[in-house]
Amino acid sequence: MRKKCVRGYGMSVKEEGLINERMEDRPPTEGSEEPSETKAKADEGESFKELYEESLHEVQEGEVVHGRVIHIGPEFVTVDIGFKSEGQVPLREFPTKNGTPLVVVGDPIDVFVERKESEIGMVNLSKEKADKFKFWEEISRAWNADQVIEGKIVSRIKGGLTVDIGVQAFLPGSQIDIRPIRNLEKLIGSTFKFKIIKLNRRRGNVVLSRRILLEKERDSLRQQTLEKLEEGQMVEGIVKNITDYGAFIDLGGIDGLMHITDICWARINHPAQVLTLGSKIKVKVLQFDREHQRVSLGLKQTLPDPWQNLAEKFPVGARVKGKVTSITDYGAFVELQEGVEGLVHVSEMSWTKRVRHPSKILSMGDEVEVMVLDADQAQKRISLGLKQTTPNPWDTIAERYPVGTKIQGRIKNITEFGIFIGIDEGIDGLVHISDISWVQRLKHPSEVFKKGQEVQALVLNIDKENQRFSLGIKQIQKNPWDDVHHRFRVGQLIKGRVTNVTKFGAFIEIEPGIEGLVHISELSHQKVENATEVTKVGDEIQAVIINVDPKKHKIGLSLKEVDRNQSHPPQKETSPAYYDDTSDFGRMLKEGLEKRAREADTLREP
Repeated sequence: MRKKCVRGYGMSVKEEGLINERMEDRPPTEGSEEPSETKAKADEGESFKELYEESLHEVQEGEVVHGRVIHIGPEFVTVDIGFKSEGQVPLREFPTKNGTPLVVVGDPIDVFVERKESEIGMVNLSKEKADKFKFWEEISRAWNADQVIEGKIVSRIKGGLTVDIGVQAFLPGSQIDIRPIRNLEKLIGSTFKFKIIKLNRRRGNVVLSRRILLEKERDSLRQQTLEKLEEGQMVEGIVKNITDYGAFIDLGGIDGLMHITDICWARINHPAQVLTLGSKIKVKVLQFDREHQRVSLGLKQTLPDPWQNLAEKFPVGARVKGKVTSITDYGAFVELQEGVEGLVHVSEMSWTKRVRHPSKILSMGDEVEVMVLDADQAQKRISLGLKQTTPNPWDTIAERYPVGTKIQGRIKNITEFGIFIGIDEGIDGLVHISDISWVQRLKHPSEVFKKGQEVQALVLNIDKENQRFSLGIKQIQKNPWDDVHHRFRVGQLIKGRVTNVTKFGAFIEIEPGIEGLVHISELSHQKVENATEVTKVGDEIQAVIINVDPKKHKIGLSLKEVDRNQSHPPQKETSPAYYDDTSDFGRMLKEGLEKRAREADTLREP
């Protein structure tokens, strides 16, 4: 007959019930006899111990065991793990919702055995460590089987990102994407698939890569794209990267370059004016190098060419309106319609002004009227003129200012070669330095003029073709050289002041603005090596005129002839003579004068 086990050995009620249940389930032993009372008690004690130990399985610290929740307290959750003592899991290790733990009595649970028995006879358990243990098991299986795992990027750290895959893993910056990503913070909170590239369970290190999966996916897409890609084909792509010179379009595993000149028919300064990163666009395959896997794309080629029928839309000579879209050193570009621009060269901006930079005349965004000067549809070029829309003042200036007209104006500019006088409508007249004075020798016009000074001048010449207006100031006055031969005759004794001494002679001012040259050979009867041996600047001296040349504005003088001239003065009726002021002429003149003097002496003798 079966006997129920009584309570003993300090067992709990639960343990007693478990053992009694097992005893009741055991079949009776064949041939057994009814024992005596003493023997029965001994046998009963041995059966208790055997059945109790048999009912429990051994657990080891550091392993994960399966259990069932039997009680939920304010701080701990009690779990039955089939051991002689129940275990406790801190309540904080369970997830909560609105402050309420997400666990109920009867829930199955895997826990980690931290310590077999505590001071109160309970087993210390941990749900968090059990979860991590399971995660490590899954990670190890994925690592060994070369499988893909999923994780969530949680933070940025030095050198990369931290990813939650059940445990904390490291994603290096070089393994995040195929191309470098500047703003890593935008990835935080995103979930991706990864490949484990390094695992050290003892140290708890896991290194991930997303780039490996992207490269594998890209290689697969590239092969599919390469098989169907052809020149002239219309394809869809995603704007992957934008640079100063163009944009890279992802066609599916292969990137194509779209140059800035192929983005839009109109002129743009940067591709970002038209394209947006990540946007999907339809483009045309312009060139395809299958061997090197290079693709050139065009966006504007998907739209009608605005340069078609150019001659009909913009005939030469037509006046059209447009908007200034770009200004360079050599001119300004004017958009006539979307995608069609013409160039106004700097030389075509003003009839009269010397434009140093187009920005002095035009500004970005200006609405202007221009004239079509030339149109080349093949080269997609239009030459425009701004000045042609206004009358050319050079067409009528000759009528308004004929040669010989005296004008008055303000000096606008002074250069080493002359002065510019403003006339009207932006036309300036040039007075060359040689046309400033008949007699004054100027090294620079600024010696006698200042900018802004009002002056009078005479119109000398107008060159419409080269747009040159020539003026003269000295022409207003009479040329003192025109009648110089009436005031100065050969053989005449004059007085003057030395104004300059050179290596070939000395210049003497004989009247205001009129100078004569005493050649070094005419300074003395003795040979002179240096003119300063005989005279210096500022000396008042007498000299004899030995030649007069009004055409060349030259008067030759001699000091050697002064004594002879004083003793034999020339006759008043002596005719003027014009000679060159060379040393040979001086010698010939000397001989002539000596001959006349001898003849005069002979007549005076008794």
